[in-house]
Amino acid sequence: MQDSGAILRENIESDEITVLPGAFDALSARLAGERFDAVFTSGFGLSATTLGLPDLGFLDRTANLDRIRNVSKACDAPVVADIDTGYGSALNVRKTVGDVIDAGVGGVIIEDQDWPKRCGHMDEKRVVDEAEARTRIRAAADERDERDEDLVIVGRTDAREPLGIDAAVERGRALAEAGADVIFVEAPESRDELERAATAFDVPTFANMIEGGKTPYLPYDEVKSLGFDVVVYPLSGLLAYTRAVRDTYDALADEGEASSVEKLSFDEYDEVIGADEYREKEKRYAEMYK
Repeated sequence: MQDSGAILRENIESDEITVLPGAFDALSARLAGERFDAVFTSGFGLSATTLGLPDLGFLDRTANLDRIRNVSKACDAPVVADIDTGYGSALNVRKTVGDVIDAGVGGVIIEDQDWPKRCGHMDEKRVVDEAEARTRIRAAADERDERDEDLVIVGRTDAREPLGIDAAVERGRALAEAGADVIFVEAPESRDELERAATAFDVPTFANMIEGGKTPYLPYDEVKSLGFDVVVYPLSGLLAYTRAVRDTYDALADEGEASSVEKLSFDEYDEVIGADEYREKEKRYAEMYK
């Protein structure tokens, strides 16, 4: 059987754009995997749902890996895991990459921010020098190759905001030379910059679409027309979830119950979560020694 990395690589190399919805927990990953060929673990979303905090480097390596494992188990589609900076030296990057391979993910994103990192669409980001950025990617590629895995490595640069688009393109080329399979220039600020980020490299390219972010927000068919091979919508589910839950609690507080808010029925939720499968297993064991 093909592993998730091989499946993801085939998707990216196909003529169709690979669309990644952002998952912020195991349930959202399960739902995303019902409709899409791959799923993305959003560090922004995991920080929010795990800690109730913004994406400012509060979610550490251990907590992130724990959530990535849960997402990978819950989702049949290949998972692209956001592993931030790799969490330290080249050896730390290798250990983190090995751990996510063991978790069954298909791809990882490694960025060139200095720690503590922050959301790619925030201001005042800092990036490490080119040598450090290249070393992170090389270490990840070495771990992957020595284990003979198909993990897809996405090299992300956040150089656009602090250094400009020209520097970001040059950094992306350096990451590709170091072994990144896909290049992700974060937060281009115009359609022209998006097109440049899509076409400046000899490897597949990755776009990030965030509602209200620095980058023009486009449907994925338009993103494809610009030349991108992969696009992520990391926050769409989280923003909708937050609105729905707040509306539900508002109704409960104001009306005494929450029937006015549209939601799944109990039975519909049971179906989503796959409860019947476990009930059947439970019955089998209950009847085994009668």
